[in-house]
Amino acid sequence: MTQQPFSRPGAIDLSALKRPAPPAPTSASSAPGAAAAPASSSAYAVHADEQNFQSLLEASMTAPVLLVFHSVSRVPESGQLARDMETLADEFEGRFLVGLVDIDAVPAIAQAMQIPSVPLVIAVVDGRPMPLFQEVAPLDQLRTALTQVVQQLTAQGITGRHQPRSAAPEGHEDEGPAVDPRYAAAQDALADGDIERAVAEYQRLVDANPADAEAAAGLVMAQLLQRTQGVDLHAARAAAAAAPDDIDAQVMVADLDMLGGHVDDAFARLVELVRRTSGDDRNRVRDHLVGLFGAVGNDDPRVLRGRQNLASALF
Repeated sequence: MTQQPFSRPGAIDLSALKRPAPPAPTSASSAPGAAAAPASSSAYAVHADEQNFQSLLEASMTAPVLLVFHSVSRVPESGQLARDMETLADEFEGRFLVGLVDIDAVPAIAQAMQIPSVPLVIAVVDGRPMPLFQEVAPLDQLRTALTQVVQQLTAQGITGRHQPRSAAPEGHEDEGPAVDPRYAAAQDALADGDIERAVAEYQRLVDANPADAEAAAGLVMAQLLQRTQGVDLHAARAAAAAAPDDIDAQVMVADLDMLGGHVDDAFARLVELVRRTSGDDRNRVRDHLVGLFGAVGNDDPRVLRGRQNLASALF
């Protein structure tokens, strides 16, 4: 599966969608795709059409929107990709909203987005598109790729969450999903670049409910952002290379690797540090690593490998 790194290119050009909408069909013999898109079976997915596409893009200001371009008539297996993305949208519980775009039913959207071929999955963050992947892949591989996407976005301070569509108030279906109010203050702080306030807000949530895994993960990532503020990556790597047993130097590079999306590298560095240390030093490194595991997610394959490697290093 081809996956592209995150960037922030220009916003989507919607000029192709600004022409007047065609008249509504009057019979079942009308052109294919002219009727409204069917409802999605997922609480975090929607079939895109020319009427709701703008609201989908606006929803990306709350949390990422993943646009899945497909065409069963041209690439039959792309329909399975669309169904799998619906399934994963529910599994990730609002970390992203999936917009299903059948390019045969809504060719104007494909034209506006300049879609070269299907299947294609594009992430939209803050109204700006970025390509993710353009191949059909097994569900497990998609799950792993999306876990990495969510981790990278979290490391960049993008921690919003969509509300399930079924929870939208009656008559407000087109207003876009709202932020979970429990995390709104912390997420607003991150959006404002106020990391200190974000740490305090997440800490407050964790103190109130230690079982809140989302708040705990947010706290770890906010603290990571706090520790790495103003740190020069090249200088940090040089310091770690010069002092392989310096715990502070090694932990700093691991934190920077996490922010850069190099999760396996961060885990491997700390596992090796656990292997070389003992006593309080070992406990400190182990606890830091376990915290990073929680931030990534205990079901993530990289965490499962990391836990196995940690157990090997400890015993």
